[in-house]
Amino acid sequence: MAPFSRENSLIFLAMNNHSSQRLQHIHSHLSNEIRGQEHVIPRVCSVLRRGEIGLANASRPRGSFLFVGPTGVGKTEMTVCFSDYLFGPGHAHRFDMSEFQNQSSVGLLLGQSVTEIGMLGRALAKADHGTLLFDEMEKAHPLVLDLFLQILDAGRITLATGETKNLNGYYVVFTSNIGASEAMRMENSAFATIERTVLKRVDQTLRPELVARINEKVVFTRLTFEVQRQICVLMVNREMERLKHLSYSLTVEPPALEFLIREGYHRTLGARPMRNTVERYLQDAIVHDVMEGGDGSGNVIVEASGSRLCLAK
Repeated sequence: MAPFSRENSLIFLAMNNHSSQRLQHIHSHLSNEIRGQEHVIPRVCSVLRRGEIGLANASRPRGSFLFVGPTGVGKTEMTVCFSDYLFGPGHAHRFDMSEFQNQSSVGLLLGQSVTEIGMLGRALAKADHGTLLFDEMEKAHPLVLDLFLQILDAGRITLATGETKNLNGYYVVFTSNIGASEAMRMENSAFATIERTVLKRVDQTLRPELVARINEKVVFTRLTFEVQRQICVLMVNREMERLKHLSYSLTVEPPALEFLIREGYHRTLGARPMRNTVERYLQDAIVHDVMEGGDGSGNVIVEASGSRLCLAK
């Protein structure tokens, strides 16, 4: 994307009123979808708005983030959420850096011969815009970290085939658990203290020239019980909507919701177990009802034994 002057940026917004409205509403959209990380959303939106208006340097990605924090607190969810909102589903390409820990990892990403484009090349071939998500970046081999420097600094990458891909239509997101254990032990400390401690650990662990090239470095916080309750409600609503498209209409009664919250809450693993809990218990209730000759729809209640959910007859 070519850099815009301030005048051209104003013209851009005037001519693209729909895009302008979407950028105005992105904060509320992320707030509705991501819970417990209210301090993160304004900083993410700031980078996204600058990138979408065209203020980012044309020789670099539209924007870059380092999301740091414990597992299951919304780092990946935030990335997928804003990518889906800006570009539509399927434009967030995730790479698990635990799979790129040896010297051959560069070949996996860029291709191992002149006839291969690698995993990164295949992702970039799908569209000229989107989001590249590199999970647990600290696990990547040093040669892969060198690629990150090139991506952030030059905004392009050369594949094994010799083809050069331009990345100025992409956002680049790195996630990391660096400092997460310290943050969990400091749960009673002020957030500013936790943030300072975690970012200090980031500076000690990652190469300074890499950290310096990332636009926004954000610390995600542990999810409290109340926040996980809110997340459970969101997940239940999403799962009921998904199941409705499969012709199973459910209404989750309040005691059943409390059951899911109790079963799914996890102090250290965040919301990840909650998702599995919601899906398993609601789907099991449908399966049990269908096996008994029902249609898999109805009010979801807690069975008399108190150990599972079922559909009221």
